[in-house]
Amino acid sequence: MKSQIHRFLTDFNRAKWRIAAKGVIGGFAVGLLVVLYRLGIEYGTRFAQVMYGTFREHPIYILPWAAAAVITGLFVAWLVRWEPMASGSGIPQTEGVVTCGMRMRSWSVLVVRFAGGLLCGLFGLSMGREGPSVQIGAATSQMTAGRLGRSNVERNVLTTAGAAAGLSAAFCAPLSGVMFALEEIHRSFSPTILLTAMSASLTADFVAKQCFGMTPVLDFTRVEQLPIEEYWWLIPLGLMMGVVGVAMNRLLLGMQTLMNRIPAAVRPIISLALALPCGMFLPLTLGGGSNLIAFVEQGGAALSLLLVLLAVKMTFTATSFGSGCPGGIFMPILAVGALAGGIVATIGGYFGGFAHLDARYISVFAVMGMAGTLSAAVKSPVTSVLLIVEMSGNITHMLPVATCAFLALLVSDLCGTKPIYEALLDRYQRSHGIGGDIGDGVAANAANAGAGNAATNDSDDIDDVDFEDGDFNPANARPSAIRSGVIEHPVEIGSPIAGTLVRNVPLPDGMMIITIRRGSRDFVPGPDTPLHAGDYVVVLFNGHDEPKARITLNRLCRGTG
Repeated sequence: MKSQIHRFLTDFNRAKWRIAAKGVIGGFAVGLLVVLYRLGIEYGTRFAQVMYGTFREHPIYILPWAAAAVITGLFVAWLVRWEPMASGSGIPQTEGVVTCGMRMRSWSVLVVRFAGGLLCGLFGLSMGREGPSVQIGAATSQMTAGRLGRSNVERNVLTTAGAAAGLSAAFCAPLSGVMFALEEIHRSFSPTILLTAMSASLTADFVAKQCFGMTPVLDFTRVEQLPIEEYWWLIPLGLMMGVVGVAMNRLLLGMQTLMNRIPAAVRPIISLALALPCGMFLPLTLGGGSNLIAFVEQGGAALSLLLVLLAVKMTFTATSFGSGCPGGIFMPILAVGALAGGIVATIGGYFGGFAHLDARYISVFAVMGMAGTLSAAVKSPVTSVLLIVEMSGNITHMLPVATCAFLALLVSDLCGTKPIYEALLDRYQRSHGIGGDIGDGVAANAANAGAGNAATNDSDDIDDVDFEDGDFNPANARPSAIRSGVIEHPVEIGSPIAGTLVRNVPLPDGMMIITIRRGSRDFVPGPDTPLHAGDYVVVLFNGHDEPKARITLNRLCRGTG
């Protein structure tokens, strides 16, 4: 029996290269769509800046603008009601699809993302394109995988790869796209997922660079290097960025709670109305925030102006996001971090003696502030560090950036802050009746998340696998059947099953651990084999219960920290 299982797993291991090749195809399609989305959002932000500048000289044009804002707000509210999976950032919904078995209607998500997102961009709402790009990538890859994928597991891997490709094309930062998909979306670092995500991410980055050139969205190649004698500034900076990240996290969630008390049709109109004074008097706060980041990096801004921009950007972002309009918070959080870092550096310039900070270091403080704030709000520190280092094009910034990111993460943990995307996913599931205990209709609830979807498991049943009271007979299974029902998941430090014997792992009927990957060694466990933190468990499951299997493993294998 052990030899047959190993034969099947070896076949599964060879299949990762086939899946990676499909990731290239999906990455190309994702790159094209994200490039179109980026171009549309960039045009919309420029149009909004010109439009609000015109209003300052000709206030009479505000009247037709108000009428257009009401019509647009009502239309966006209708779009979001028609396809709720496309509301807000899109990253929490993508997490739900990958890890919780939620269903996503790819074509309708793409329609709402483009129509709603581009319309909101024309009015300059403070929302980023990176989160939507992640969901555009996942939806596009899911459509591609629907034709190329041989199983639900394979399609799930390709969806994760599409999410990586989406962020890669949005930032022209392929490694950051891969890391974000693994650290935040899939929460697994298996070789198959890593290889497929990398192939899709590099392909999407190639497509984006053909359009936008070799320069990333945020070009930090000329950032001044912080001298070693100024490294003591990293402590107050990291702690302050932690406070700002926590504040941003809670402001976003709190504003969403407040806006949910308002009729859904009115929420987008409120956010569009707030865009008018912001655009007329503080145009730098419009859009995702790339212009604002560039402004901070140039230095020379008065402390009072930076403080006003910080307060307005945070409030404008929270209102725009809380309204449910299609748009992300990734770039606005980075912009808030750049402002906060610039404020700390500007204050440092007021000191004398050894504490004095030269004005030329404002740009590097802004860069470190971005990493720290993102790490504290999203709680994906590795992605935060890698993104900034990749965009800076200089690995010498890694030590100060990483120090700031992890100090900010420490503050966030001490404050008991929940990762923003995880909190948003929980809220989405509760509001749509998704979730509950394992075995209490989770699979059915997850299937209902995308209303109107056709069943996705019919062509991937693994009827050839014989489950009887949890027992598996490999002699009755074809290799393709094994691939149709295998999930690989890491056992994290502090997880409920770390240190538990295999016989005591509370897996439901239809699921069983068939192998453990410990370091470079794979072996079939016995009932008395202990599970260690850092192991990868390979679990065979009934193909009909994929959502249940994924939710079970997430709960059992995820660490408490």
